[in-house]
Amino acid sequence: MLFCGLKLTHDGSVAVIQDDTLLFSYEVEKFNNNKRYSEIPDLTFVEEALALNGYTAEDVEHYTIDGWAGLKTGEVITRCQGEDLTLMVAPYREATLSANSLFPYPGKGLKLGGKERAYTSYLHSTTHLLSTYCASPFALRGEDAYLLVYDGGMYPRLYYFNYKQGMMENLGPIFMLIGNIYSLFALHFEPFFQKDLGPRVDDLSVAGKVMAYIATGNVKEELMGCFERIYREHFSPSMEFNWVFSREIKRFVDEHHISHADALASFHLYMERLLVDSINAAVRKHGNRSRNFCFIGGCSLNIKWNSAIRSSGIFDEVFISPFTNDTGSAIGAACCEMYRQTGNLHLKWSVYSGPSAVHNDPPEGWSQKAFSIQELARLLHETNEPVVVLNGRAELGPRALGNRSILATAIQPDMKDRLNVIKQRELYRPVSPICIEERAPLIFEPGTRDPYMLFDHILREPWSELIPAIRHLDGSARLQTVSKDDNPVIYDLLCEYEKLSRIPVLCNTSANLLGSGFFPDVRSATEWNGTGYVWCDGNLYYK
Repeated sequence: MLFCGLKLTHDGSVAVIQDDTLLFSYEVEKFNNNKRYSEIPDLTFVEEALALNGYTAEDVEHYTIDGWAGLKTGEVITRCQGEDLTLMVAPYREATLSANSLFPYPGKGLKLGGKERAYTSYLHSTTHLLSTYCASPFALRGEDAYLLVYDGGMYPRLYYFNYKQGMMENLGPIFMLIGNIYSLFALHFEPFFQKDLGPRVDDLSVAGKVMAYIATGNVKEELMGCFERIYREHFSPSMEFNWVFSREIKRFVDEHHISHADALASFHLYMERLLVDSINAAVRKHGNRSRNFCFIGGCSLNIKWNSAIRSSGIFDEVFISPFTNDTGSAIGAACCEMYRQTGNLHLKWSVYSGPSAVHNDPPEGWSQKAFSIQELARLLHETNEPVVVLNGRAELGPRALGNRSILATAIQPDMKDRLNVIKQRELYRPVSPICIEERAPLIFEPGTRDPYMLFDHILREPWSELIPAIRHLDGSARLQTVSKDDNPVIYDLLCEYEKLSRIPVLCNTSANLLGSGFFPDVRSATEWNGTGYVWCDGNLYYK
């Protein structure tokens, strides 16, 4: 049985599940160097994605679409062969706590393969929930779990999934600060204030930058009480509250001559404490029914919050998927229909289920030769030059996990700055370490398995001096661990590099044009000209 999930709005994507196995998930931004967060531009993209895998629109038994804005129903406007097409979908979230989160909303009029097709749609919050639960070890083991969805457009909502009964219980919001408050707050302060747009126009790229920038500031405890007081005095369940809250804090900060970096660092910690304390209180209220936890939505890309939850002791196991944000919504939509039609809750999947690298020709001035993993390790070690690596199929989600990465040695103190300059990024931005899994506990604290780069780790001594390029300003690192099973090519590369250098770590940052998705092919990676070397599936391209 073939299930096709569609995310038509930002982070547009097409995912196909056959029976219980994810065949692919193709995000628009990972084709043709499209801009990050791109919508599906036309339904012909769906047909092209199916065709790349040998399918036609007729082969799909069940189409399902992610829900969007609306209270009782939602609506999305897409295009079909250049003409506007309006489709009715499920709303963004439940209207009441008692509403059935798994309710399917039937629809018709999806134009694919020259005919109109019926489809189902599920709440946007529900596609988030199932995208992560179905991918989790809890579904594999048939276990219950608490799930927290914290997305840009919603309050953090806690759910409890009862595996045996197949029931999703909505336990309600755990506090009343909408997900994008993190970025909307930052837009009131330097360096994120947008002089031309003001603080009311959200920017999806800001949250990740703020998480890095807070290392330049210090927490001011006097602000903690201020945050709580302003929250109590001004709260209202509307978008206007985001700006009122931020404006009042900005006034306090300016009156007391607090640096903007300190204000942002303090707000980050306030949100972190609020998140952990609220989860703890909610779980205790509902009886500590499970020690399993899934964190889902754009806010779960915050590695410091994730680590605070994991180290809190509330849960034994915390799972966050690599496609936890809206890049996983098409997968979640397909999982919803998979569960409805088959009763199966466990999804078999690989993080490397994106499009394959395209082996086209580089521009004039570039040469090509066969190049082994051993030779690539020696090139990195001997030249200390960064290399674009395009390996097999692209990663799902926003993190480059070795298959669409720029890799470089971490021993040079200036490598972080070099990579940031190459990528036209702010110099306070960190560069991530990619490390052999079994070596990680020796180098990082805690150094536990982290294949999707979703938790915070601290560099141990003397490694802080040995690999300074991956050390953030606060001593932390956004670690990715790699095992032989995770990615045999990148694992072998790290092992070969360790033989030469005695260091099992490389720098890892995404290979992409500024503001665009990962490089899809050799041509665009070499035309970019950011590095002198591009390695793609056993071949080296060089000037």
